[in-house]
Amino acid sequence: MGIPTAKKVVRIDGQRYQLPLCLLLFGLVCWVFFPSIHGAFIKYDDRAYVTGNPHIQGGLTLANIVWALCHRVSANWHPVTQWSFLLDYQLYGLAPWGYHLTNVLLHAVNTVLVFWVLRRMTGATWRSLMVAALFGLHPLRVESVAWISERKDVLSTLFWLLTLWAYTRFAEEARKPGGKAKCFYGVGLGFFVLGLMSKPMAVTLPCILLLLDYWPLERWKQQTLLSLLVEKIPFFLLSAIVSAITYVAQRNDGMMKDLADLSFGARLENALVSYVRYLSKLFWPVDLCALYPHPGQWPIELVLFSGLVILVISVLVWVQRRQRPYSFTGWFWYLGTLVPAIGLVQVGAQSMADRYTYIPSIGILMVLVWEMCRIAKGWRYQKVIFGATGGAMTLVCIVLTRHQIGYWKDGVSVWSRAVALTENNCNAHYNLGCTFYSLGRMDEAVRELQEAVRLKPGFAIAYNALAHSLTAAGRVNEALACYQTALKIRPDYVPAYNNLSALLLQSGRVDEAIIHSRKALEIDANDVTAINNLGCALLQNGRVDEAIACFKKALQIKPENTATSNNLSAALASQERLANAPSAAAR
Repeated sequence: MGIPTAKKVVRIDGQRYQLPLCLLLFGLVCWVFFPSIHGAFIKYDDRAYVTGNPHIQGGLTLANIVWALCHRVSANWHPVTQWSFLLDYQLYGLAPWGYHLTNVLLHAVNTVLVFWVLRRMTGATWRSLMVAALFGLHPLRVESVAWISERKDVLSTLFWLLTLWAYTRFAEEARKPGGKAKCFYGVGLGFFVLGLMSKPMAVTLPCILLLLDYWPLERWKQQTLLSLLVEKIPFFLLSAIVSAITYVAQRNDGMMKDLADLSFGARLENALVSYVRYLSKLFWPVDLCALYPHPGQWPIELVLFSGLVILVISVLVWVQRRQRPYSFTGWFWYLGTLVPAIGLVQVGAQSMADRYTYIPSIGILMVLVWEMCRIAKGWRYQKVIFGATGGAMTLVCIVLTRHQIGYWKDGVSVWSRAVALTENNCNAHYNLGCTFYSLGRMDEAVRELQEAVRLKPGFAIAYNALAHSLTAAGRVNEALACYQTALKIRPDYVPAYNNLSALLLQSGRVDEAIIHSRKALEIDANDVTAINNLGCALLQNGRVDEAIACFKKALQIKPENTATSNNLSAALASQERLANAPSAAAR
């Protein structure tokens, strides 16, 4: 009689509580984030994604589904995110509560998936539960959930976690003869594609699969590193393709214009400092806001300190990788998943953003919870202490998150918070000024926009917005000066030409309005606003036939433009009156 071979068995503790714990997590996250459904659309990408997007407002049609697949929004290609907005519009119209509700539900599902997937990989129910609870209820999650435009965060993470689940099942089936490994591999690859089509930040996932091979799946013990790398070639190829598409799209749309102002050294310094700042906000989540301005240069002592912190932790994690394999996976999970957003390739004006911690924070929370268990191992009241500590941390997160949600109820609260917490934040002042303008609070709009251009004298877009506000406040001469300043800064800035032309026309300076409309058309011959402005100016100048030609050309480019249709009708009526004038005089 032979001796039976021992098989590795992963003990899954608390298995009978799995479904109730999932329901508890889902309900708790929904309850904590429920106040966010009372929030409004925010004038910070929400217009591009929803409120000012005619395709989204066309509803869930085949044409709009194809449009989302073939076009980018805000310099990003993420058709799955756009499809979700199409569905939301079909269900809720332009009621913001519906879009917020979708974000909350997706985040609650993600929290459950963190628990489900981590438990599946490790067999540790209670530790996985604590990681999931801290992830789902942390105040750093507020920006990703309460800001409608960050649908891409919660949606891409849904597919990211489903990919991890499928990969875990693939690893399990690969150990069995005749298992369904290929099936789960294909499912995982499909989920990964959907994640990339939701937000390009998912490109780091193949590296995370390699980390999971080390711990907790421990596939490095059965296979060589080369074989594990070869196995993931399709994932890496997809990441490379989407990275290239994203880079080209953002460069062509001007999202990387700040690269010219920031050397690679300055961007590297910001990356080092941001890694440490993200850690500090994870453990001490106070003074959170929508936009942390890039300082240009950080103090050298802060850069050196940040670099030293990262180096020391990385060395310790490497040295202790056998005794604490969870720290190896968790720490490099954190470092790796932040790479696309850490600022080495600068996109936008921020130095960091709370939303970028959505996936990276999971790695640090794994290290924290597993290390807590290791420290408490052998203590007399280990379970009581672990449970009490976890409960206290969760309660603190709930209180802070509920408080933070209050700063995301509308544009005024979001940008007032950013202005209050940061210094020299010209973009926060600009956005706050634009929000005041949209609410008809012109004096406050002028004040904030003046501060924006004071902080950044070369801010042409802010000068254009300031001129708008001054015009609405009846300060026409100041508005004209601001438009002219904007055009000195950016001679190719078509919106400023259009706005200046319209204001000149209102002021009776028709010849000057014609000149500026023509300058706009020299830059963009198909700009409908410029063509329409030129037509209005020509009509006032008595050049009716030329005006009609302009209006007809504008309608060829944009047939649904009501204002142009009305102008054409007025021009045709004027033409008819002129034609009838001689016969009327003869009578």
